[in-house]
Amino acid sequence: MATKIRLQRHGRKGYAFYPIVIADSRAPRDGKFIERIGSYNPNTNPATISLNFERALYWVNAGAIPTDTVRNILSREGVMLMKHLQGGVKKGAFTEEEAQKRFEAWKKEKESKLDAIKNKVNEARATAEKARLEDEIAKKNAKAEIVAKKKAELAKAAEDAAKAAAEEAAENTDEAKETPAAE
Repeated sequence: MATKIRLQRHGRKGYAFYPIVIADSRAPRDGKFIERIGSYNPNTNPATISLNFERALYWVNAGAIPTDTVRNILSREGVMLMKHLQGGVKKGAFTEEEAQKRFEAWKKEKESKLDAIKNKVNEARATAEKARLEDEIAKKNAKAEIVAKKKAELAKAAEDAAKAAAEEAAENTDEAKETPAAE
């Protein structure tokens, strides 16, 4: 039986996530599988990968052939590097302790790069949020100025109307006083 390590598609249209499974190469993509060893969610930034490292390493050493995408995932998680290091130990190029030491150094470097990427994304998100908030405050202040100008114009118009009404009333009272005297 030729086994493959491949992705099964789950989720809805436009939002897929993929379990990583060991399956017979003749089985359908989303059909029967032997073992589930992890999952891959490309919808997050950066993509979320959960993988049972020991089982993945076992199946790679047992001869399961990964698909191209799964090979990239296994390389990113260090399974392929560990297989390579174990091959060096079998040949006698270095010891098991040296292999573990090299793997831990690679893993530490990988985690620091991933943390740097996550921090950069979080900083960009915070900066964008701050810029959006400042823009919203500026728009709010501009609108408040326009409303204040309109209110001032209305108040001035009302004041002018009141003055005009008062002057007209004063003229009417003056005319009323003058008319009886003229008669």
